[in-house]
Parts: sequence; structure tokens; C-alpha cells
Amino acid sequence: MIYVGLTGWRDHDILYPPGTRQTEKLQAYSSHFPTVEVDAAFYAVQPFKNYEKWSQETPDSFRFIVKAYQGITGHQRGEIPFSSMEEMFSAYIESLKPLTESKKLGMVLCQFPPWFDCSRQNVEYLRLVREKLSDFPCALEFRHQSWFSDQYREKTLDFMKRENWIHSICDEPQIKEGSVPMVLHPTDETTTLIRLHGRNKAAWSQPVQGENWREVRYLYDYSKEELEQWHKRVKMLEKQSRHIYFIFNNNSGGHAAGNAKTFLDMAGIQYKGLAPRQLSLFDDIDS
Repeated sequence: MIYVGLTGWRDHDILYPPGTRQTEKLQAYSSHFPTVEVDAAFYAVQPFKNYEKWSQETPDSFRFIVKAYQGITGHQRGEIPFSSMEEMFSAYIESLKPLTESKKLGMVLCQFPPWFDCSRQNVEYLRLVREKLSDFPCALEFRHQSWFSDQYREKTLDFMKRENWIHSICDEPQIKEGSVPMVLHPTDETTTLIRLHGRNKAAWSQPVQGENWREVRYLYDYSKEELEQWHKRVKMLEKQSRHIYFIFNNNSGGHAAGNAKTFLDMAGIQYKGLAPRQLSLFDDIDS
């Protein structure tokens, strides 16, 4: 099965009728898509009550992809409010209980930073993270090209298979070491994650700085031809991994929702079990 979704649910106004309140957007979102990526979990370990509320607001078949907290992946943008690694992992794991109990946790996404290169020390740290998060399905995404260099590509994929990592396949600009190539190889027979970050090469090559860097880096509108190419790739990958999560992260210009809808129409995908649909700007397209 192919699960198409977006990063977050608050910023895709084209999906929602005028006047939709922020507190109503997740339920409305879940009438369009069966899955969502929780980006907020990267910036802070979310309160237990948040996941409990989000679980209650979505259909039984809905699935959350929850990003690993920044302290786990070593980004550390700002102060880490935990006295030890044990405390940090414990808090993160405890926060996810509402999703695990409701069976709505699709996976935990561990996205490592551009400076996390292929080294013995980092391989050992990946083993530690996987051990700590052993109760969850976990996806692994790299941002340093060394993991998929000619020297290490096959070893990286074999390592991910042995350690039970779901491969997070990326579509992103190719710039120096701080991005990874599109490696179309699942490492888990059950699940594969694909994240479309856009192809804004000029913005991607700029250093991350300021509060509005995301508004520039993920500014991209996929063409119909590019989405058709992805449809062919996804059908191929589906033969190797039963469930494909296909997430649009090109949110900066509001293109993600439209691109996702175009992909669904192109692929002829219609989901059952979504939340009831309210009148939206997409009704003409969906009919």
C-alpha cells in the first residue's frame, strides 16, 4: 500500500475551508491523507497529552511518522533540557505511548545532520539509538554523502538491514557532502519511507541560518513529469517493500498539498477510512 502524506498539518491552507481553526486542522487533514509527519517532535519532546489528542482526532487507520528529537540525532539547536541521555530517551519513549497504544505510530524517523558522516564512531551511535528505540519501527535518513559513496554504499544498506532500519529514501538537491543521492533500495520488506524535499539547489547550498531558513530551502513545486517519474519508482519499490510512505516536505511555497493531490490522481489512489470530508478548495479536483 502507498501512504501519501505531508509534513505537518497546520500550514496547508489549501486543504481547509475558510475559517478552519488550528485546533480543527488535523481532523480536516485526515480527511485527505492517511498519514502525516510530526515535525514538531524534532524541536521538543511532545507532551503526552498532545499525542493523546492527536490520536483521538484521527481515524483508526491513520498513521503518524514521528521525527526523533534533535538531542537524539545530534542537531541540538538550542538547549537540551535533559540531564542525561537516559533521561532524554526515556522522556521521548514515554511521550509516544498514546500512539503505540492506539496502533497509530507508523514509525520514528531518525534524520541525522549533514555533519554526521560515515565513521566507526557514528556507526556505533546508530546501534545505540536503535537499541534504545528497539520497541518502535525506525526509519533512518542521512544527510552526508559518505554513507552512499562507492566505498560504503553496499555496507550502509547491509548495516541498515541487519539493524532493522527502515530506509528513508530522499529526493533532494545534490550539493557537496551535505546531501545524499536518491538510493532506491528498501532495507525492510514491510516498510519504506520516501521524503520529497524539493530540488531547490541554490537554497539548499546556503548555510542554515535565521528563523526563516525553512521558507527558502523547501521552496519547490514538482512538475507533472517529475511526479510521473516518482509514480514509476514507487510502483517498483512496492514490489520490494509492502508499505510505502510517500511524504511531501516541499512546504515552503504551499506546493506540498497540491503536489500530493496530483500524485494521488495520477496513481489512481483512493483511500477508505479517512475522516469525513468538509467542503474544501479541492472538491472540484477530487470529484
